[in-house]
Order: sequence, then structure tokens, then C-alpha cells
Amino acid sequence: MSAKTDKDRSSAGRAEEAAVSLGRFLFDSLKREGVTEIFGVPGDYNFTLLDELERCEGMRFIGGRNELNAGYAADSYARLRGLGALITTFGVGEMSAANAVAGAYSESVPLVHIVGTPKSAAQRERRLMHHSLLDGDYEVFRRAYGEITAYTAVLTPENAAAEIPKAIRTAKEKKKPVYLAVAIDLVDRPVVVQAHGEPEPKLQRRTDPAVLEAASAHAKRLLGAAGRAVILSDLPVQRFGLGEPVQRLAEALNVPAASTMLGKGSFDEGHPNYIGVYGGEFGSEDVRSIVEEAGCLIAVGLVRSDGNLANFTAKLDTAQLIEIQPDSVRIGEALYPGIRAEEMLRALEESGFRGGELPRVRHPYDEPAGGPGDAVTAKTYLPRFQRMLKEGDVVVVETGTLAYGMSEVRLPKGAAYIHQGAWQSIGYALPAAFGAAVADPQRRIVLFTGDGALQLTVQEISSMLACGGRLILFVLNNRGYTIEKYLNVRTERQPYNDIPEWSYTRLAEAFGGEAYTARVRTNGELDAAMAEAEAQCGRRLCLIELVPEDPMDAPPYLKRKRSYLEAQEAQRAKG
Repeated sequence: MSAKTDKDRSSAGRAEEAAVSLGRFLFDSLKREGVTEIFGVPGDYNFTLLDELERCEGMRFIGGRNELNAGYAADSYARLRGLGALITTFGVGEMSAANAVAGAYSESVPLVHIVGTPKSAAQRERRLMHHSLLDGDYEVFRRAYGEITAYTAVLTPENAAAEIPKAIRTAKEKKKPVYLAVAIDLVDRPVVVQAHGEPEPKLQRRTDPAVLEAASAHAKRLLGAAGRAVILSDLPVQRFGLGEPVQRLAEALNVPAASTMLGKGSFDEGHPNYIGVYGGEFGSEDVRSIVEEAGCLIAVGLVRSDGNLANFTAKLDTAQLIEIQPDSVRIGEALYPGIRAEEMLRALEESGFRGGELPRVRHPYDEPAGGPGDAVTAKTYLPRFQRMLKEGDVVVVETGTLAYGMSEVRLPKGAAYIHQGAWQSIGYALPAAFGAAVADPQRRIVLFTGDGALQLTVQEISSMLACGGRLILFVLNNRGYTIEKYLNVRTERQPYNDIPEWSYTRLAEAFGGEAYTARVRTNGELDAAMAEAEAQCGRRLCLIELVPEDPMDAPPYLKRKRSYLEAQEAQRAKG
């Protein structure tokens, strides 16, 4: 028998490399990116995926109580880890998760949504299978996902080696979710590695030196004439890892720094340069005047949405604006494309500009308020929340009344802030807190949610009880969707915004677990409950229900927003 040739040995090597199954290749690729937990719900079209995942050492499946909650949890996990993953079944499962995936797209969260689909032969033959629309079209849901993800692919053994790395790379670079579907009978098939195929190189965003020089010169002229400058930090600062460069810029220029509602947590809120959240006409008057009266505003990652710009009451003068996005710069009306944000921030550091004395601002919740016997109100519980937060906490805040108050609570150094401020899907925060606990079980997770939001996704308390972690839940019981009552200025009585009264402190018992719980009506009761929760956190779940006397109690930000909406409505009524 003749000896093997180099060609034979090369072919054998490729065959050995190709012996890995499609499912294993997928999970190994995610594991290399730091994804060690994948959320989801089992279904008969994803059993082979879940069986393969069970065999992957160092990875585990985290079952959610429904696909929507699992998607929210994966979203939060991705915010802390840099990438998250979700497995659902075809049709009913993926459609249930679509709201969570759309939220991840809106909020720029990198997420890989994996969908198990019917057998490949059934799809080719257009058989009418369960969980389908019974029309033989097995591409319909992938097409729908094409509108809420940055990339979609249907995996086969022949394309998996190329499509899986491309999808993951797209999610990480674009900070958006991606969608991968695979038929149940193809998961355990060996991946085919093309003999001459080379992996696509990682996209390197490069800056044109001439464009950077032109933008830097323009910015220096604007800064030179400004007198006073301010930095405004927004959501992309967090997503694209720009926090440290932005903070260095603030220190180098010796200028105040604010964040937007979406960008809260993107700048160290204990830093001497930090002045607070800019909220247009609804937020702090001190912050508003400093930002709007500056001769030059350096806005990093500015998102021009209604919630971020306080119903567009924000007055940001374009002529005095240096707007730095992850891959472009706009100064006044001049656009400078293809500039990496890090390089523009570095150029501004070296601009030679130096601001004067930093302004003094009064942060609204630095001082305690309310005596022990006084009823809890936003004015009294928000300063207490600020005092209890610790370095390294993960603070998860629900959309609604609490979000407006918590936006002005100063975070301690190293705290992460998770809030779905753009998509604003009520019910997000509870499963997001669960996802955060899975992502980093050593950190304390502090959730602030309302009774209305809790009732949408309450099932995930059972997941919290099962996973352990260091979780403290604050539930604001204001007897309904108070945020909606504030936003609807046309109708006095709104029975559709009322909700049933639940026994929130008995939820853990209902889900078969135990927790430390307290129902508080006064500041003294709240102080005692928080002290006990801090002592017991880590040993068991802690849930504190706050019951204000006035269901319409709210922070000043929301009250000012209500006044604005009332004025708008009065003007509309006049014609």
C-alpha cells in the first residue's frame, strides 16, 4: 500500500475538522465570544439544538417562562456581557420573542436569536406543519425578522461555517440583533468546511487622516470661539465602549459633562465634572441652562428621539454643536464621514482648549427628605434609593413613573444602569433583572418596577427564585398605569388604566419559593425594610412593596412633562 500524499493528509485533516456538528459549531462560536448561558423556551422544533447545548461543556440553557421574557433576559445579559443569545421554536416561539428582539434593535443590543425550524424535507415539500401559517411558506417569519435584525440566515451544513461567524460579527460590530434559523434534522449534521474558503476578515473601521484633520481644525475653531463648552454623553457611548475616552476628554478640557435619558450611566456620576441628566424643559433647570447656554456642545452619540430630547423641547443649537457618532462627525452643517469616534475624541483632547471653573449644581436627591412617620412619596423614597445604591450594583429600572425619578438619582462608581428608554416596552425590567443576575451572579441586582409592569412579566420571579443571585426588587404600587394616566391629558377618568390589586409580597410563596418581603407606607418602614433587605440579599430574594397614599404621586420631571402636555392639548383645543 502506498504512503499517503500531502493532498491525502490535507483532505483527512479537513474531514476531521468538518466532523463537528452544526449545533456544536454554533455553540462553540458563541462560547468563544463569552456567551456561556443561552436563554429560551423549549419547543419540538428546537429539541436537537437543546440536546446539543446540554452536551456543551461550560455552557447551559436558561429556560424562561415564555419567549418574550427570555428575550428580555437575553437582552439584559448582552448589555453586561457584550453579546447574548436566545433559542426559540419556529413560528409561535419566535413570534412571541419578536417584541424583545425589536427592542434590542431599537436599543442597539447585540443578540443572536436562534430558531429551530421543521425538518428540511417538510419545508422543501411545503407540508402544512403545526406552528406554521398553514400556507407552506417557511420563509415568512425570517422575512419578518429581516425588518428587526441586522442580519438573517437559514443555516445548512454547507453554509454554517461562513454564516455563523458572519452573523456574530455583524451583531458585535453593528450592536444589533441577528437571526439564525436551522431545521431540526440538520443540527447534528457535520459542518462542511470549504477547502479554499477563508473566513471573512474582521471589518476594521479606518479613519481618513485628511478628513480627521479637517474635522479637528473645524472643532478647534468652534471651541476657540466658544468660551464655555459642555459634553453630552448618549447611548452609543455605552454600546461602543466610549465611556473612558469621553471621561478623559472632560478631564482634559476641564468642562462639565451631562448625559441624556438614554445615555444615563454612560458617564461616571460621581465624577466632579458630572452635572446630571439633561432633560430639556422637564429636567433639572441647572443642567438645562448649562447645556443650552454653552458656546460649544460636544455631543457624543446623540440620539434625537422624543424621549431623549424631552418631547423635542431640548434646545440644542446646531451651529454650536460638535456631534460625534461612532463612525462620523458633524460640526454645524458640515458632515465628516468615516471618522472613528475614539480618534476624534483624542484629537479634541489635544485641542488645547481649557474650560474655566466647573459650575456647581445641586443634584436633586443628594439630601434626605421626609421624617420616619411621613408617607412615602417620590420626594422621600428617591433620596433613599440613591443612598442605598453601592459601587458595582446593577440598577434595572422599568419604563414608567419610576424611570423619570431614577434618571436623576446619582449612580455610584462602577454601577451599571439598565433601562429600555427607547423601545419602552412595559414589563421589560423584571426579566431583564433576571438576565442580569445570570450574566453576573456576583453583583447585586437592584430592580425598580411598577405594579402595572410587574403584572405583565411576573412569571420570571419563579426563575429568580430558582437561579439565586443577589436580587432586591422594589415594586411601586400606585394602583394602575400611573404613567399612562399622566400622558393622557384628554380624559379625566381612565378605567382602562386601572389594574387588579395583587398581594405582591406573597408572590414568592405563590411561585413555590421564599423571600424577604415588606409592604411599606412610611419612610420609617422603608428605611427598616431596606436595611433588612441589604442584610438578607444573597441568602434569598428580597421584595419591597411601596404604597404611596396618592396614586398620582410622581417625580418633578413627570409633573413638568404633564404640564407641557396639558398646554399642548389646550392649544389644540383652541384650534
